[in-house]
Amino acid sequence: MAKRQSHLLEVGGRELPLSNLEKPMFPSGFTKGQAIDFYIKISDYLLPHLKNRPVTLKRYPDGVTAKYFYEKDAPKYTPKWVTRFPVPRRSGASDICYVLINNLATLIWSVNLANLEMHPFLHRVPKLETPTAIVFDLDPGQPAGILESAEVALLLKKALSAAGLKSFAKVSGSKGIQMYVPLNRAVHYNQTQPYARGLAEMLEREHPDLVVSEMAKEKRHNKVFIDWSQNSDFKTTVAPYSLRARQEQPFVSLPVSWEELARAVKRGKADSLYFAPEQALARLRKTGDLFAPLLSLHQTFAPKAKHA
Repeated sequence: MAKRQSHLLEVGGRELPLSNLEKPMFPSGFTKGQAIDFYIKISDYLLPHLKNRPVTLKRYPDGVTAKYFYEKDAPKYTPKWVTRFPVPRRSGASDICYVLINNLATLIWSVNLANLEMHPFLHRVPKLETPTAIVFDLDPGQPAGILESAEVALLLKKALSAAGLKSFAKVSGSKGIQMYVPLNRAVHYNQTQPYARGLAEMLEREHPDLVVSEMAKEKRHNKVFIDWSQNSDFKTTVAPYSLRARQEQPFVSLPVSWEELARAVKRGKADSLYFAPEQALARLRKTGDLFAPLLSLHQTFAPKAKHA
């Protein structure tokens, strides 16, 4: 249990010095102190999904409207008690020493560095080539938005169900939706990425006015790009229960049910798929972790996507 003090936070017997708690991080006035408070309250849901996954820090030292930067290597001033894991660079140079956010103290320490978004890999250390899930990042091109993303998510769910696979969705906290197919078995990225690409290309053929599987941004106009390339050992995806630093106010990347997505599409209610921090916390007290199956569900997929 975290005990609050003046500019110090005691967590698990450690005193964490905090800074600039009143500093606004969002134009709405949401402060760094509020961000820390949110992550404390949601940590029981978030931390199991971060455990033993290398994390890329996405830091906003002057808030979301100013420059931000990604930080892969743990900063030199990282406390000794923070767990790290060395990952070989593709260039063959020295290893990247990633932070592992495995406990509340590390989580708070990172948010105090203005790490507002949590970006873990799909694998857990030390198995760097073994993703625990397949992910599809649905990214709409203007003027398409989150409702079009939800429509594509429902089409993709149908295709996955035809292949005998259960899938789970979360809103990104922005315009997109991310879908996960838990595996939790010995697979390699060189199996999961072709499978994801095959499904994306199949849906593009079947729904050419709505879906695109190519990365070129000029091809995404009013369509939803199914980003299959996230299934890589060098790419991260925003974690469930992470804040997003994309808009005037913070929204949460939050798991949703398939019924909710279908209802939002039917009613044209885009605002029903955005969750402010307090709204997300209140909802979690009722629903629990809708992404819990990602931690334990074992599934097997065929080498090639099955056509629905």
